[in-house]
Amino acid sequence: MEAEVTNKEAVLFSETETVSGKKIGIACLNSERSLNALSLDMILLLEPQLRAWQSDPEIACVWLEGAGEKAFCAGGDIVAMYHAMQEMPNEPVAEVVDFFTAEYRLDHLIQTYDKPILVWGDGFVMGGGMGLMNGASHRVVTERSRLAMPEISIGLYPDVGATYFLGQLPDNMGLFLGLTAAQVNAADALYLGMADFAIASDLHTNTLQALVNASWTDDNELNHATLTDTLQQRIFSSEELAEGPLFARRDLISKLLEGNDIVAVSEQFLQHETDDELMSRAQKTLARGCPLTAHIVWQQLQFGGSLALADAFQLELTLSVNCAVKGDFVEGVRALLIDKDRKPKWTHKSIADVTADDIDSMFISPWAEDEHPLRDLGDTA
Repeated sequence: MEAEVTNKEAVLFSETETVSGKKIGIACLNSERSLNALSLDMILLLEPQLRAWQSDPEIACVWLEGAGEKAFCAGGDIVAMYHAMQEMPNEPVAEVVDFFTAEYRLDHLIQTYDKPILVWGDGFVMGGGMGLMNGASHRVVTERSRLAMPEISIGLYPDVGATYFLGQLPDNMGLFLGLTAAQVNAADALYLGMADFAIASDLHTNTLQALVNASWTDDNELNHATLTDTLQQRIFSSEELAEGPLFARRDLISKLLEGNDIVAVSEQFLQHETDDELMSRAQKTLARGCPLTAHIVWQQLQFGGSLALADAFQLELTLSVNCAVKGDFVEGVRALLIDKDRKPKWTHKSIADVTADDIDSMFISPWAEDEHPLRDLGDTA
């Protein structure tokens, strides 16, 4: 039985007429109270609408944003999954399989979208929000943006396509972000290639109006260029955008994370003596984080870059379900979001305690090849 939308107001859709006769499709994640946490309702509304806009000749461009000023999307709405996992422990429950399957289909659609799609990544962009933003053709950050992959703190791992894109980051930063949940500001997002344009948050309306006045055509390639030109005229100057803290520490971070295995690398990173607040916070997050997650992140970066996009999402669905069934996902959610004691009892006491068999089991699909829920992903646009 397919999941149904229960809250049709979870995403607000509109179409704005442009002076050239074309339209801009606008989608707004509408859960300001939850920092627009990505829910299954949002996903089930977004995917069919994006497909409809992709095939609609009147739509020249898509704009995706979040309600309010605090977040574009601060992660996935995983509380419902937690309760389902509690009721049926050690089983691949439908709530988990359905959510991640639908989420990764949506992320893949955005990654392969023909028309220009702009994500206004104002405020927090974390976890599931990164999946929506990363695949967009035009990724905008503001002075308020804070991007992160914080899954190590909940016993998951950087998913939503991170297997594909984390390895593309320079200076061992993909490993750093996955292990430490460090937040990325606008300047660092540009340096890392996680964003394309940095624009002041108060130019939101001005930017949208400029797109209304732009010259759109039936040619997707020209429309991509039109969007690029319009955004480029509104970016912060190099003087206005302060140096990113990760960029300033890139040599140190890269050196600390060099090594042949995750045990040695993590020990090297944790033993580094520092009074630098950013580095100290990163060390504490890794030390308190899920040991199994650290191993998964390491494995992702070893071979994720060689995977095709569809294969990466298929692998992630396997990993996500396994994290829920036999990993630390349930305990991580409990400690951080349910009981909020921030004292998770991880399966392993340390990164060194994780065995090769433990990590290998996470990569074994719970489905036969012809039964994988995302087996057709590479065949769909």
